[in-house]
Amino acid sequence: MAKGKTFQKPEALSTNHTHYCPGCTHGVIHRLVAEVIDELGIRGKTVGIAPVGCAVLAYNYFTCDFQEAAHGRAPAMATGIKRVRPDLIAFTYQGDGDLASIGMSEIIHAANRGEKFTTIFVNNAVYGMTGGQMAPTTMPGQRTTTSPYGRDVTLTGMPIKMCELLAALQTTGYITRQTVIKPKYIVKAKKAIKQAFMYQMENRCFTFVEVVSTCPTNWGMTPLDAIKWTEETLLPYYPLGEYKTPEGGTTDAK
Repeated sequence: MAKGKTFQKPEALSTNHTHYCPGCTHGVIHRLVAEVIDELGIRGKTVGIAPVGCAVLAYNYFTCDFQEAAHGRAPAMATGIKRVRPDLIAFTYQGDGDLASIGMSEIIHAANRGEKFTTIFVNNAVYGMTGGQMAPTTMPGQRTTTSPYGRDVTLTGMPIKMCELLAALQTTGYITRQTVIKPKYIVKAKKAIKQAFMYQMENRCFTFVEVVSTCPTNWGMTPLDAIKWTEETLLPYYPLGEYKTPEGGTTDAK
């Protein structure tokens, strides 16, 4: 009889307890990033950049070097780090409020310049840490603290699809959208994160991994209901798959 695999804490993760709410998938994403860092043997030369948002304390949960950026400015900081020390591996870890709202200009121009860092973009369709306000990714009709009657797209526009937006740039890049709400998706998400880091190690291109996540607290749902809502509501609007590869491949999103 085959022996089961024993999972241990990745060396790239600290022993600190995270502050995330029950049912939040930030912890899963943290572990995937840490596992990839360990497997690639790059912990000693990796620098993460924390955002303003739910992951503002990410530097407490990893054992690699970390910097803290002003709201939305993580891509600018990663650009500086990579240009001064191109031998380092840099990644930003950002939520949708940080990246797709105040940081929209930063991420668009970093991608368009083809900066050689990796962005892990966590999309939970709401501002998490700051009180559950409507984000650029909030769904039509979705209730938040600043859209208590539901998002009215005639006033605020449609939710922004970051992968599609970045993939439209002419600059070479690796752009993919994944999720971690079920084991079958987690396996694919880890492969995407690892591929993104490998492209950076090869100095190939800008790499961007969007991860569709849950936010049970601000959605006002149980963790199980949040997973169901993500699968039934978010994933049809935010299709999973690769949107751009440096080899020039077309999207396999579906």
